[in-house]
Amino acid sequence: MKALILAAGKGTRMKHLTANCPKPMLPVGGRPLLDHTVAWLRGHGITDIAMNLHHAGNVIVDHFGTGDAHGVHITYSHEPQLLGTAGAAKKLDAFLDETFVVVYGDVLTNVDLNRLLDFHTRQRVEAGVAATISLALYRVPNPTECGLVDLSSDGRVQRFVEKPPAHLVFTELANAGILVCDPGVLEVVPRGRFFDFAHDLFPLLMLYGVPLFGQPIADDEYVIDIGTAAGYERANTRLAAHPVTAPAVTPAYVDLYRGATLQPPLG
Repeated sequence: MKALILAAGKGTRMKHLTANCPKPMLPVGGRPLLDHTVAWLRGHGITDIAMNLHHAGNVIVDHFGTGDAHGVHITYSHEPQLLGTAGAAKKLDAFLDETFVVVYGDVLTNVDLNRLLDFHTRQRVEAGVAATISLALYRVPNPTECGLVDLSSDGRVQRFVEKPPAHLVFTELANAGILVCDPGVLEVVPRGRFFDFAHDLFPLLMLYGVPLFGQPIADDEYVIDIGTAAGYERANTRLAAHPVTAPAVTPAYVDLYRGATLQPPLG
C-alpha cells in the first residue's frame, strides 16, 4: 500500500513560525512533525510514500532525501502553483495506482490505520462499488473551524460541510485528515488545476451517487491539528506526557559536526 502526505500548505495561520519552514516540519516533541507521520505510516507497513511540496519544500527534501534513513521510499511532487488536496493526488495518479492512504501533513495522530483500512474494504464490498473514500473522524471542540460530517448509523456520509458558521453546526464529528481512497475516485478530478477533497471532490462524488464512509476514531486514539497555536501547543504537551520512542538510527546516516562530543552508551 502507498500513502500521500499533504505537505504543500503555506501555514498562513502560523506564519510567525512558518516563514522559512513548512508547517509539517515544525518540531513536535523535539522532532519534525513529518518524522512522526512517516514513522506512523511505516509502523503500519506503508513504506512507499509521496509528499507534495510547495512552500519551502527544499527543507523537507533536505531532511528526508530518498527516505532510506527513515526506512521508507519517498516520491516528491513539486507544485509551483498549489493544486489543492485532491489536485495533489491527481498529479500523482500514476503513483497512486492502488488503494492508498492520504494524511494531512499538519496532523499528529496515533490512529490504528489497519482498523480504518478494514472498515474501508468492508464498506466498499457491502456497497458494491469499485471505488470510494473512507474518512477517519474525530470530535472537535471548535466545529466552526473544521469540515463536519453528518454520519448515518451504517457509517455512510450523509453530508459534508466545511467550516460552517456557528448557527449551522450540526455535529462535533469532523474530518480527521486521514483518508483511505481507491484510485478510481481520482477519475473525476481535473488535472492541473486546484481541486479540494472537502470543497470539490466529496460533493461531486455524492452528486454522482458514490457512497462515502466515515469511521470515528477509538476512545484511546487522538488526532491533533497543529495548524493553530493552541493545537501546536496541545501536540507538544501530548508528546511530553506520552513520549514516543524514536526509531533506531542506522549508523551510516549519522552526521557528526566538528566539535561534537560522543557520550556513552552508543548502542
